[in-house]
Amino acid sequence: MPAAARPRLKERYLNEVVPAMMREFSYANVMQVPRIQKVVLNIGLGEALQNARALDSASGDLTAIAGQHPVITRAKRSIAQFRVRAGMAIGMMVSLRQTRMWDFLDKLMNAALPRIRDFRGVSPEGFDGRGNYNLGLTEQVVFPEIEYDKVDRIRGLQVTVVTTARTDEEGKRLLELLGMPFARPETVHR
Repeated sequence: MPAAARPRLKERYLNEVVPAMMREFSYANVMQVPRIQKVVLNIGLGEALQNARALDSASGDLTAIAGQHPVITRAKRSIAQFRVRAGMAIGMMVSLRQTRMWDFLDKLMNAALPRIRDFRGVSPEGFDGRGNYNLGLTEQVVFPEIEYDKVDRIRGLQVTVVTTARTDEEGKRLLELLGMPFARPETVHR
């Protein structure tokens, strides 16, 4: 792909992040530098059990945010207390790769997160032990594509950034260098 057609964040990764991480972690080869494999967006829709239209409106929101259609996730087993039967639609997800992944991360870090009220940075404790990062957003309206007047209900959104990093330290440094606004430890609320 020509350099002009590459997403802005991918250019930053190739020109700034890779050399910085090679120096910092003493990698012998460029291929050892962690990279982002995919970004997964997930919305849980417990409300879909009573309201069938919830799937349609959540699908429209997720399509606008991600730029591709979501896949409906279904219950694997029945749970009587929640009135869920196996096979019922309980959420939706989208996996972003390549150009859409870079464009979404750029939009998330530079447009959506700064729109959160009283934003002091994302929690640095969202790593899973293998360098992957999970971030929960409480409302989908922070994304510029979502028109507040047309939203039927505020829904949460789970964002998972899957990396090739082997440790949380490498994964955190990769995201920091890309521009993820991590909160300082004293500002993290529990």
